Amino acid sequence: MKNRWLIALAAVGIHICIGSVYAWSVLTKPIMQELGIGLKETQWAFSLAIFFLGLSAAFLGGYVEKHGPKRAGLTAAAFFSVGLFGTGIAVLFKSLPLLYLFYGVIGGIGLGTGYITPVSTLVKWFPEKRGFATGIAIMGFGFASFIAGPIIQTLIEHYSLVATFEILGVIYLLIMVPSALYLSPPTTDDKSAKVVNNNLLTEECQMTSREALGTWQFYALWWMLFTNITCGIGLLSVISPMAQDVVKMSPLAAAAMVGIVGLINGLGRLFWASVSDYIGRSNTYLAFFLIQIVAFFLLAKTSDSFSFQLLIYLIISCYGGGFSTIPAFLSDIFGTKELSSIHGKILTAWAAAGVVGPFLVAWVKETTSSYSNMLLIFAGCFIVSALVATVVKFRQAPAYSAETAANTSE
Repeated sequence: MKNRWLIALAAVGIHICIGSVYAWSVLTKPIMQELGIGLKETQWAFSLAIFFLGLSAAFLGGYVEKHGPKRAGLTAAAFFSVGLFGTGIAVLFKSLPLLYLFYGVIGGIGLGTGYITPVSTLVKWFPEKRGFATGIAIMGFGFASFIAGPIIQTLIEHYSLVATFEILGVIYLLIMVPSALYLSPPTTDDKSAKVVNNNLLTEECQMTSREALGTWQFYALWWMLFTNITCGIGLLSVISPMAQDVVKMSPLAAAAMVGIVGLINGLGRLFWASVSDYIGRSNTYLAFFLIQIVAFFLLAKTSDSFSFQLLIYLIISCYGGGFSTIPAFLSDIFGTKELSSIHGKILTAWAAAGVVGPFLVAWVKETTSSYSNMLLIFAGCFIVSALVATVVKFRQAPAYSAETAANTSE
């Protein structure tokens, strides 16, 4: 019999490894120097990795459901580590195509597979606290850059960029493989399985991925996730220069704020996902949008450094919370039968937002020479999303609710 808290720890092990992709900025300048390329060419490696994260999550969700979290986790470990080993080779031979292939494509597939692997498993182990369970793992993804950033910087300074990628590949392999080997869904002997079998999740509530794609709720949730990520990632892409331009923060102070943003991003994932277990997923997403309507509007008008930072942190907490709350939201509506596949498909919103957000920010800034108009546009997007969330709240026919779980487990 396995311990569900160790299952959660295994999930964190996988996410805290693949989440190191958010420490990319530490690698940017060293890669530019080693390959003799510009920022634009270098950033494409990161963009490809995020794009293939979303793409592989969408198309490999069925693989996770069919072969189970153990094999899927091992597949993620193999792709992610090979991606890092290959990136080291790309740097050694100063090859931009190899950088794109290994870090962007192969590493990106490892990211996507690893991201969705633990989700449906954790939901089954923690049926009474779905938001909290998925929040734990996805928080690991948000926190990873805090751990990976200093480690990567230290490795580069003491060894070389090539050696750094090879060492990271070994370290992540040693963490991800044991984590994947421990992952498994609960059996009838496990306490959590007994809770699930206690009529919490009935067969008629369980929808397949194909059936979920045939509902309006799926596309409503896709839009809600897309707008939350688009506006959040757009803001993330310009936080430092905007802080320096708008509230006249020093580059050092702006960099420190970016570090705190990473912390808030991780904490927001666990906090909001846990809150959703008590107030419901629809109410949580509605809170995200109402908070951000006000926050983006005020941010467009503020010139005070303290208020500026406070509003940024509030927005980023909602940004992180959107990632961790969506798996539980999906399981409420569609059940857990093919949750990995459904979750993977909705993460195409992440792939799309990763392109649209930064592009929209750059276009508005260049066109209007101001950040204020961008922030007001984002506030407008959240007004639309709040209306969509309201419709979902009152027309949702959930397969499961947090309140039902609490009552049944007593």
